[in-house]
Amino acid sequence: MLKDTMTPKERAAAIAAGKPVDRMPCNPNIANGVARVYGCKISEFNTNAKTIADAQIACYRRFGADSARIFTDLFTFAEAMGAKVKFPDDDTADLEAPAISADVPDSELMKEIEKIRPVDPYHDARLPLHLEAMKYLLDGVGDEMGCSAGVIGPFTNSFFLLGVERTLRAIHKNPEVVHKLTQISLDCAKSFADAAIKIGLTPTISEPMSSCTVVSPKVFREFSLPYLKERVDFIKSKGKGVVIHICGQTNKIWRDLADMGIAGMSIDNVASIKECKALIGNDTKIMGNVDPGGVMYSGTPDEVRLKTLECIRDGYDSPKGYMIMSGCSLPVDSPFENIDSMMNTVRELGYPVDVNKLDAMLADVKKRLGI
Repeated sequence: MLKDTMTPKERAAAIAAGKPVDRMPCNPNIANGVARVYGCKISEFNTNAKTIADAQIACYRRFGADSARIFTDLFTFAEAMGAKVKFPDDDTADLEAPAISADVPDSELMKEIEKIRPVDPYHDARLPLHLEAMKYLLDGVGDEMGCSAGVIGPFTNSFFLLGVERTLRAIHKNPEVVHKLTQISLDCAKSFADAAIKIGLTPTISEPMSSCTVVSPKVFREFSLPYLKERVDFIKSKGKGVVIHICGQTNKIWRDLADMGIAGMSIDNVASIKECKALIGNDTKIMGNVDPGGVMYSGTPDEVRLKTLECIRDGYDSPKGYMIMSGCSLPVDSPFENIDSMMNTVRELGYPVDVNKLDAMLADVKKRLGI
């Protein structure tokens, strides 16, 4: 296995200064698969802050990615606001029931929403556990890399308070309910982001329900964008850049997102790096987008190498920068050899990218794959 000669912080500082570095920044986005590296059950993340951090640190030591994030699942905010979450023994937590019961009639929804109290990130549900994990992570690797805190988008969280199907109906039939839930979720997100920033981490935003695969751009602009912008502005006011990830197709809202002044846009594998670069590459860093399931989980190391090189070929010259990543969080049991393949590919290529070398590496792996 090839080895890095710089830490992520050294690499980022050198790139910002226009100096050559050992390789392009890379983040396979291993997510809860870090449990497999550390040798614990995913359920331990829900009760032990040090385990969350230690698993992230072990994953960094094993693979050498350029970022580490404290994040376990999408439901930490909703749980703190009354939703029920189920915790499998060795898999990612999932929503069991929204905060607002399905038995509550539509006519009573606003009264029920008023009962949701403001969230205290220092005391409610698993939020204090995550804040504690952030401190352990900084202590362990903060001098080597930038550490981030995963924060759920306000629009997405509103779906977990009311239920996905009911929220989609309410967007058209009871819009004031969705606005109210998203505002409450925004307040929660801001308080949690503020706590994370005070510890020293940079919030990153996951907003999957804002995807064009889920709602129309028109719905996004009315129900998500205003709250998302307020959240981005809040984080920026604290001196932090903001990276946003939205699952699925996002091409019709890229301009909206870039106009908020975000530091990075992480795109899913169904989106086009070339199109994203052309539309917003002058405004923000592009991040993505090797297929997490079809390639990183199910593919061979050579297939990972091919897709990694193809993504780099499409994105390496993006004006505001490019980071090779998986298109979304990797499935938990993604093969280690595939993660190694992604990391070793960027190490072998080096940085700045030599296009002739890149093309030669592409031709070689295509020959091996019979393409």
